[in-house]
Amino acid sequence: MSAWRTRWRWIFAVLGGLLLIVGAAVAWGWWQMRGSLPQLDGELAVAGLAAPVKIERDALGVPIIIGSTRADVARATGFLHAQDRFFQMDLLRRRGAGELSELFGVAAVELDKNARLHGFRRLAAQVLAQAEPAERAVLTAYTAGVNTGLAALPKIPWEYLVLRTAPQPWREEDALLCIYAMWFDLQDYKGAFDLNRAALRSALGQAGLDFLAPRGNSWDAALDGSTFAPAPLPPLRFRKAETPAAGLATLEPAGKRVVGSNAFALSGAHTATGAAMLANDMHLDLNVPQIWYRAVLQWTDGVGPHRVVGVTLPGVPFMVAGSNGRVAWGFTDAYVDTTDVITLATEITAHSFYQTPDGWKEIEDRPEEIRVKGEKPVPFTARWTQWGPIIDGPKDGRGLVLRWTAHDAEATNLHFMAMETTRTAAAAVDLAHRAGIPHENLLIADADGHIAWTIIGRLPRRVGYDGRVPVSWTYGDRRWDGWLAPDEIPVVTNPAEGALWSGNNRALGGAAYALLGDSGYDDGARAGQIRDGLRALVAAGKKAVPSDLLAIQLDDRALFLDRWQKLLLEVLTDDAVTGNKSRAALRDAVRAWNGRASTDSVAYRTVRAFRLHTTERAFAPIVELAQQEYAAFNWRNLIYEDALWQLVHEKPEKLLNPAHASWSALLLAAADDVTADAARAGGSLARFTWGARNTLAMQHPFGRFLPQPVARLLDMPADQLSGDSDMPRVQGPRFGQSQRLVVSPGHEAEAIFHMPGGQSGHPMSPYYRAGHEAWVKGEPTPLLPGPVRHTLTLKP
Repeated sequence: MSAWRTRWRWIFAVLGGLLLIVGAAVAWGWWQMRGSLPQLDGELAVAGLAAPVKIERDALGVPIIIGSTRADVARATGFLHAQDRFFQMDLLRRRGAGELSELFGVAAVELDKNARLHGFRRLAAQVLAQAEPAERAVLTAYTAGVNTGLAALPKIPWEYLVLRTAPQPWREEDALLCIYAMWFDLQDYKGAFDLNRAALRSALGQAGLDFLAPRGNSWDAALDGSTFAPAPLPPLRFRKAETPAAGLATLEPAGKRVVGSNAFALSGAHTATGAAMLANDMHLDLNVPQIWYRAVLQWTDGVGPHRVVGVTLPGVPFMVAGSNGRVAWGFTDAYVDTTDVITLATEITAHSFYQTPDGWKEIEDRPEEIRVKGEKPVPFTARWTQWGPIIDGPKDGRGLVLRWTAHDAEATNLHFMAMETTRTAAAAVDLAHRAGIPHENLLIADADGHIAWTIIGRLPRRVGYDGRVPVSWTYGDRRWDGWLAPDEIPVVTNPAEGALWSGNNRALGGAAYALLGDSGYDDGARAGQIRDGLRALVAAGKKAVPSDLLAIQLDDRALFLDRWQKLLLEVLTDDAVTGNKSRAALRDAVRAWNGRASTDSVAYRTVRAFRLHTTERAFAPIVELAQQEYAAFNWRNLIYEDALWQLVHEKPEKLLNPAHASWSALLLAAADDVTADAARAGGSLARFTWGARNTLAMQHPFGRFLPQPVARLLDMPADQLSGDSDMPRVQGPRFGQSQRLVVSPGHEAEAIFHMPGGQSGHPMSPYYRAGHEAWVKGEPTPLLPGPVRHTLTLKP
């Protein structure tokens, strides 16, 4: 008996010791993490300031930064960015430079290779050297502020404790690398869109390309009302299978993913204040921390006092989108054609050469080393021509080169900083044509009631071709001949109807379209819904207030799928459902259609899945042929809706997927795919709601590999969300409205703002999730900060 007591005492002692060790480890970790929380109150000495800067924060942690000069405000902004978001900034600069492997090891090597190909760290140094003195002064102050803010934390940011590494100081060129990271996010840096179209043309001929990847369709919502005539059925015939099969049924297909945004404006004639009104919601990946950092910047110069309110990008010293009291501005991704794939003639002897209009030139090798955490450096060589990097080959005398606007130092600059003090819509347009950031549709509203749209960024002047498919530049008859002059870039100002809109759709037709090109415009369904919402306000004679435009941003009506709901009911005939309980249940669910992508809607999810399964089955022979030309061929972001609708209604036998006996059989198989989706998702159609699929998965980078109990502490709540891709309320599990802004310049106190995540990147901060619930529910919350809760003064 005594032996057992001794054994149990020993076991309890060991367990107690282990618990003490675990408790001590948890306490140490908690203490270390608490040490990296920023200072919110009091005073702090900051070298380089011309005068004290006051930082006031409200209950959401939104700062008002009050300084005597723009450089002082920039220094304080850098200080705050570092204290609240340094790890995010670090990831952004490393993405632009191709240096993520230094933090994450071998898992990031391929991503770094993709980035290193473009040489943006080298290019950032060139851009920095060209910066104007006033811009450089702001950037220098911002950089110093970042490093001061980082050093002022009692402990290094908590993420570096997890990674067991130390943060590296911020450099001036790192702000430009953050901008280059956005070039990667917003543009086609692999030439995929050109290669997709080339594969279609090779597989199906020009008629097949025009049919499946048209320049526009019946959903177009261009600002000038332009349209393109529909393409006829291509003269193709798919070989019939000897024994028709059921066809390939996949899991519930993914929809398209259009990196972009909504932006729209009403002129002052249609608003309650007489000032123009802007709405903007930028659609990006939803991560923790959230990409944007809210701020109010206040300073005085020779012109007078300035106040700018909106969102900044941690790592960059200027306001990205917002209002300065005279002008409000917002963006959508332009999808103008800024990349071309060039076919290359090569010759390899002891060295590698390529043919140019001036004869044969040697391919330039740019060797680098990718530093990898815990491993030896990985050698990497980017191979460059005078036109850009080689993205494929050279092999068998051929290669492919990417010509991309981003590769030119003059395409990126800090001029957009001047938007903070621009006074009129006309001046904002002029600035847009000098600024160098990734190409965007810029929507502008000013306090005098004017509105404008234009494209921001340098645009290539093509000679000899339209840029839709790869071509050779070997003979000089096809090339880029510099950039479009500012007066050549299209502008729309104060249209007669008093409204402007953009949803990543084609903005203009005719000569303007020929200049701008097409790098993957979204079809106009979403933009058309926004346009019609604005027109309804104007037609009603209503003087709009911010909540009216917020209602358009939150519009989850599924107008794009209305006709597909009707088609699915036509497919599910009495004969089709007789004796088939699954089909009968599906028909009942589809009849309950409420026309919205609402979280409780079974009908929306089933109709959406039916359309996508129909697309996959109808396009399967096309995809097979195109992938023989280009293995990565992807049809999802083509403007294919009219082609698909024509196929399922005209039902041409020659274009029927040979796996099906008839078009009716194909459509019924697609309906059966939906019932199979529901069974795989949990059995009952009643549980097959849109919210069950469209559940937020907004994660911290560490949340993807940490145990679930820990990950939940880092990630945003798994909220079920309304909205989808073909309506104004763009929403997916990991992608969607990264903010919502509605503002009239000069009336910021009435403006509305939402953001899916909080100001802080620290999970122990009260600002980590602040504002998330309002974003989920769409509840109007103010743009301007509320009452002051904390005040920190930075002193020289």
